[in-house]
Amino acid sequence: MKISRDWLQTYFEEELPDASVLAEALTFHVFEIESVEGDVLDVKVTPNRGHDCLCHYGIAKELSAILNIPFVPKKHERSVDDMLAKKTDTISVTIDNSLCRRYIAGHLRGVKIGPSPEWLRKRLEAIGQKSINNVVDATNYVMFDIGQPLHAFDAGKLKKQEAYAISIRMARKGESMITLEDKEYAFSDAMMVITDAHADATIGIAGIKGGKTSGVDEKTKDIILEAANFDGISVRRAAQALKLRTDASERFQQVLSSNLAGYGMRAGIEIIQEIAGGELVGFADEYPEPEEERSVSVSIAQVNQTLGTSLSESDITRVFARLGFLYETRDGKISVQAPFERLDIVIPEDLIEEVGRIIGYDKVPSIELSVFPHKPETNKNFYRSERVREDLVSKGYDEVYTSVFADSGRRAVANKVGGEHPYLRESLVLGLEEALKKNIHRKDLLGISEVRIFEIGTIWPTPSRKSGHDGKEEIAVGIASEKEGVSEQLLKDMALTTLQGAGYENLPVSATERYQHFSKYPFIVRDIAMWIPGGTDENEVLNLIRKEAGKLLVREHLFDRFERESRVSLAFRLVFQSFDRTLTDEEANQRMRNIHSVLESKGFEIR
Repeated sequence: MKISRDWLQTYFEEELPDASVLAEALTFHVFEIESVEGDVLDVKVTPNRGHDCLCHYGIAKELSAILNIPFVPKKHERSVDDMLAKKTDTISVTIDNSLCRRYIAGHLRGVKIGPSPEWLRKRLEAIGQKSINNVVDATNYVMFDIGQPLHAFDAGKLKKQEAYAISIRMARKGESMITLEDKEYAFSDAMMVITDAHADATIGIAGIKGGKTSGVDEKTKDIILEAANFDGISVRRAAQALKLRTDASERFQQVLSSNLAGYGMRAGIEIIQEIAGGELVGFADEYPEPEEERSVSVSIAQVNQTLGTSLSESDITRVFARLGFLYETRDGKISVQAPFERLDIVIPEDLIEEVGRIIGYDKVPSIELSVFPHKPETNKNFYRSERVREDLVSKGYDEVYTSVFADSGRRAVANKVGGEHPYLRESLVLGLEEALKKNIHRKDLLGISEVRIFEIGTIWPTPSRKSGHDGKEEIAVGIASEKEGVSEQLLKDMALTTLQGAGYENLPVSATERYQHFSKYPFIVRDIAMWIPGGTDENEVLNLIRKEAGKLLVREHLFDRFERESRVSLAFRLVFQSFDRTLTDEEANQRMRNIHSVLESKGFEIR
């Protein structure tokens, strides 16, 4: 979130410190700072505070508490009830689902669309936002100022039957809309849309984007201003599915207070009237279940016991006062009424965290942990897994991880993403068989003569008296090789002293080679055989091959050698591969021709 120091200054009468000082204060008390460029801070707002701090107002309140600088509330902090009391029958609002918790439509007549004033353009441009026109800029300003997304519809482009009719409903499958950027998006029936109910036409994707057919332009005279509250999960899923992430969707998906919509509406109306004129006709405010005030209590003893401090009641209440929390104290307990936008204040520990971070964790004394009275227990499954893993790796087996999902089984996954493999696996065998088949075809690239793999993983076997499975989740060990096939045994049944019972005691031992990066592009294999005079250094032959093959030769090995009379026959397998493209046969063939030519020039006979 880009935050402008000059913008923050509008919340304070006292001169703020430099941006670098503000960055340090935020870093040590609440958020990390990605960067500081001039007077603009890029603040990494954590998800638990996305509902109130993705805006200048939220960051200003944090700095007020951290730096103990008086915070000057703006006029939009006053009660909005007096303004929203001006109802109008020129607009009707219908909410057809519970995913829209509140929808306010404000009607303005006679606005004049034009360029934004210089102060507004500078504010938006400072945080990387492009100025569009005064009305659209006003809605963006409110969003970046107090965190409530707004949207303006051109009322003249909506169908009117005595009154305008706005409906918030779920989209119909196959329904679509063209956005302001001339891109068309098709909806699923899991997405929420805003519609012109009289025309049954979609004019907005709820919480994400407005439609082109109702967009504000230089001819707009009357507008309907939207300030709403949409379900965060619904907005996030729709934005992901449509691949359409916006500043509005980023805020709604963090979950906003429904009360914030009222403050956003008033701020939007006031700034639009200031820079674009217009007469306020009134509001339609659908708010089925208003938010209740939340009160959380914590004792002084709880605070000190958790933080390891000896803070007094006044120490703690001063923190709450700096944060703007209303509170009452009685019998060593402090009852706090958090501001409506602080949705993260729910339990006593939330209040304790506020105390700790505002006074500074560096002020909390460090205390050594007490000696643990009991010897830590060893996790049996972890111990057994490590023993088996070490033993198999020492014998030249490579560990693989295959999917825990399968095409069939007894346990179906309730919330599986996508439709493939909707069951939990009952065995490691199928996954190991598939991995074995894939790797057998890559032996030349791997430079091995036999594929040997193993897996230690969770299975959900079908209950069986014969096998001893009780149907519960189990950890199994499976091994697979070209010569021995695939076998599996439950980890708990293995004898760790000798690892007997599954053929482990007979596994061959091989050396472990160094790790090297692999290419994602296909490889090409070529063989070459030749007669060389007896006594010729075989490494000399190999060096000649490597030199002519160049960097595309990623692996080579001698796979056949025999002597006849005074000559020796050598056969090499060469593997060519690129790390940046797919090789062609002609590229490999050209290198083989070069190799042949050089070897023949040395008097070697190519077979």
